[in-house]
Amino acid sequence: MRTGEELPPLEIPITRTLIVAGAIASRDYQDVHHDAELARQKGSPDIFMNILTTNGLVGRYITDHFGPGAVLRKVAIRLGVPNYPGDTMVLTASVETVEDGTATVRVVGENGIGRHVTGTVTVALPSGGA
Repeated sequence: MRTGEELPPLEIPITRTLIVAGAIASRDYQDVHHDAELARQKGSPDIFMNILTTNGLVGRYITDHFGPGAVLRKVAIRLGVPNYPGDTMVLTASVETVEDGTATVRVVGENGIGRHVTGTVTVALPSGGA
């Protein structure tokens, strides 16, 4: 691995089940994550994914690439446009730095309406990963 290396993209279909299951798993019971009618009443065209689900998907993307020995040390993300059901989010990433067995990776997730998530992940690499 080296600075500038790009990770292969990961396509994640955004389904109602994923949105609702992620909200339940993270104990986020806000109606905009599970009730389409109430989400519309609040100005959203549909339910949308919560930040904790996005955070988990970003973490999965990184650990799937670096392997089971990789340890996430820091995940710092910012949300942009929502992830609505029926869309697909495509995660891409590039290695910003590699130093002393730790990599900093820049992550971007885009969907059909724009950039959903941006951020960096600091990951301790498994032995021999740097």
